[in-house]
Amino acid sequence: MSVIALASAKGSPGTTITGLALASTWPRDVVLAEVDPAGGDLGWRCRDRSGDPLDPDRGLLSLGAAARRGASETTLGEHLQEAAFGRPVLVGVSSPDQLAGLGGAWSQLSALFSAHPDDVLVDVGRVTPGSPALPVLVRADVVLFVVRPDLEGVAHLRERLQSLRTALRLGEYDGPPVGVVAVTSYRDTNVVDDLQRLLDSEKLGVHVLGIVADDPKAARILSSSRLGDPRKTLLGRSAKTIAERVVQLAGDARLSEVR
Repeated sequence: MSVIALASAKGSPGTTITGLALASTWPRDVVLAEVDPAGGDLGWRCRDRSGDPLDPDRGLLSLGAAARRGASETTLGEHLQEAAFGRPVLVGVSSPDQLAGLGGAWSQLSALFSAHPDDVLVDVGRVTPGSPALPVLVRADVVLFVVRPDLEGVAHLRERLQSLRTALRLGEYDGPPVGVVAVTSYRDTNVVDDLQRLLDSEKLGVHVLGIVADDPKAARILSSSRLGDPRKTLLGRSAKTIAERVVQLAGDARLSEVR
C-alpha cells in the first residue's frame, strides 16, 4: 500500500477538492487524511453516511489525545469516519490554535499511515519551511503538488520545488516520485505540456500528470450522498485518470527500489 502526500505551494489551488475527487475515484481501498497545520476543510465540506456533520473531535485531534496518553498501540483506523462520498476520512484540525493539542502525534503520523492496510491520501496543505507536516511529505511514497496554472501559481510552485530539492531528493534515485496536477478547465489542453517543459527547464525531475477539472458543481456533490455520483462528472472522470497515474507512479517507484 502507498502513502500519497498532496500539497500546494501557495494559497488555495483546490488541494482539498482534488483529494476528495481522487479518493472517490481511487482504484483501490483508500483513506483521505487531513493534516494541514493551517486548518482543514474536511470537517466543513463532508457529511457522514446519514447526512450528519462529521465529528470534529474524532480524527487528528483524537489521534493527538491518544499520543499524549502514551497509547503507542493506536492505529489510524481508530480515528477514521466514513464520509458520504464512500471513503473513510481523518478529519484535521479546524484552526492552527489546535496544533498545540497534538503533542507527539506529528512524530507518529508517517508510521501510522505506512502501517495502515489501505492506501492513504494525505492532504498536508500549503508547504512552508518548518511546517510540522513536512516529515509526512518527505516520507511519502509519492508527492503530488496541486497548482492553478496561472503565472502566480506556477511561479510559486517552481520556487517551492527548488526550496525542497534537497529534502525531497528531487532527481535522485532514492527520492519519492513527485507529480504535479493542474486545476483548470478541461478545455485547457496545452497546460500539461507547457508546465512540463517549464519544470524540465529547471531540471526538477517532476512529472506533470494531467488536469483535474475545475468543476464547482461536482465539488458540491462530493459533500453530499444525495446529489448524485461524483464519478460521472468532469471532475470525477479527470480525477480517475490522475488516480490511475499516481498508482502507476508509486508502482514504478517500488520496482525501481527492488532492482
